[in-house]
Formats: sequence, structure tokens, C-alpha cells
Amino acid sequence: MIISSLLMLAGFVVLLKGADLFVDGAARLARGMNVSPMAVGLTVVAFGTSAPELFVNISAGISGNTDIALGNILGSNIANILLVLGLSALVRPLTVSTGTVWKEIPFSLLAAVLLWVLASDVYIDGAVRSTITRSDGLVLLGFFAIFIAYTASIAAPVPGLPEVSPAPADKAALIALKMTVGFCGLLFGGRWIVDSAVSLGDYLAIPRAVMGLTVVAVGTSLPELATSVMAARRGDVEIAVGNVVGSNIFNVFFILGVTAVIRPIPFNPAANVDMGVMMAASIMLFIFMFTGRVRVMDRWEGVLALLTYALYVVYLLYPLFSTAVPAASGG
Repeated sequence: MIISSLLMLAGFVVLLKGADLFVDGAARLARGMNVSPMAVGLTVVAFGTSAPELFVNISAGISGNTDIALGNILGSNIANILLVLGLSALVRPLTVSTGTVWKEIPFSLLAAVLLWVLASDVYIDGAVRSTITRSDGLVLLGFFAIFIAYTASIAAPVPGLPEVSPAPADKAALIALKMTVGFCGLLFGGRWIVDSAVSLGDYLAIPRAVMGLTVVAVGTSLPELATSVMAARRGDVEIAVGNVVGSNIFNVFFILGVTAVIRPIPFNPAANVDMGVMMAASIMLFIFMFTGRVRVMDRWEGVLALLTYALYVVYLLYPLFSTAVPAASGG
């Protein structure tokens, strides 16, 4: 148990450092190729904050731990809105643009609804069991392509992205080394997290889906948490919201799409509750834009989001403790 815990902690450290190195190298490469700062922000930052989820899911898909793969995405998206934005709103009220309210946030809700539709074979087709198949994965990737095309079309007028000061291109060898080391950190860190989560969950009799929804999900959401909170502190509140919404879209359409193509993902009907919480969190964020001050997530709304997340975690963990307490007292 101790070894698994230490290995998971080491995996998170390696994963986050790998993401930092890979993103930094990609940004420098983009600058050296004269790619616009706007394009760097929309592509590199979005990929970088979701890179841990991507590599954890790839590792889980390859090893067949699909419960962790699906739980990681659902849990990360829930944590991004309720936990990350909740904490960010406590730092500074989050004011967003009209485009974010009417386009990006609804697009993230569309991602959640589409995922539920693709995972509802039992209810829609009368199938024996529900599975997110490889063809479903291709559908998700198709929607991701549409989102990328949309993002490219609005790249110029999008406000709030930080300006990247011109910098001379680093030597190609140094950039390649930094990206290679970062990639390896992502790969090995993701694998360590999955393996240790499986071992720790099995030892504590915690279902793998719950491990994915809680420990793994929060751990892989650390880049979003750091980025959004720091953006709120600097006053770049549009980034704080855009980072979370963009990451949620990226998680469902791209990461889950890639995971399903690697290995079809069996869908446990019990996960419908988590799917519902993910959709409810997106709806809650949309409603926050009209309660109180328009297009602002105020501090009290951040507190409400954090309380909602706390209740959700209690809901996930309560069955484990309720069954463990009688067993402990009876022994």
C-alpha cells in the first residue's frame, strides 16, 4: 500500500513536470516557426493542461483499465468546473465574454450530452450492454475536428489570451530534447498513476471507477487548477474560464475519442449518475452567467460550486465507509 501510494505521488510529479517541459518546448518551437501568439495560446495551452488526462487514458486503454479511463474523464470534467472554477472564483470574480457564454460553454454541454447518447446503447438500441465503441470514438474525434475548425475561425477576435512576448528561437536540439523528456515524463507518469491506482484501489477494496473519478481525476486536473487560479490572480479571468471549458471539450471529444479507438470502453449504467453530474455542472456554469452580475461567476457562486463538489465526493465515498464501519466493528 505504501509503495503504491508513493508510486502514485511520484507519477503525479513526473506527469506534471513532463507536461510543463512538453508545453514549454512546444511553445518555443511555435515561436521559432513564427506562429502567432494567439495560436500558441489556443493550441499549446489547451493541449498542455489536458496532457495528463490524455496520457493517463492512453495507459489505461492499453492496459485494459477502461473503468479508470472513463472515470478519469468524467471526474476531471466535474472537478474542472466545480473545484477549479470554484477556487478561481474565490480568488477573483470571473468575468467572461459573450462568446464564451453563448458558444464555448454550450459546446462543452454538447460534449457531455453527446457522450451520454453514445454510451446509452441499452436505452436507445435495446442492447444487452452499453459500450463506447471504436466508431463512437471516431464520432467524438469528428466533433473535435469541428471544434478545432471553430476555434481557428475565431482565433483573431478572442479576447483575454495573454500576449506572448517575442523570443528568439532556441536551438532545435534543445527544443527536441525538452519535448522528448517531457513526452517521456507524460508517458511514464501516466502509466505509474494507472498501475498504482489499480493496486491501491484493489488493496482498499475501492472500485476502479471510483479511483478514476476521485484520486486520478483530481490529480490530472492539477494543471487546470494551477493555470486557472494563477490566471485569476493575474486578472486574466477569461483565461481561467476558457482554460476549463476548453479542457472539458478536449477531454471528451479528443481524449475519450482516442481512448475508445484504442480499446472500446464498456459503460457501466451506474456511471449515468456521474454523467448527469457532469452535465449538471455545465448547466450550473451557464446559469451562473445570468445570476447576480451578468457574465460573471461571483465568489458566492464559487462557494456554491465547491459545496456541490464536496457533496459529490461524499456521495462517491459514503458507500465505501458505510460498508467498512460495520465490518470493522463486527471484527
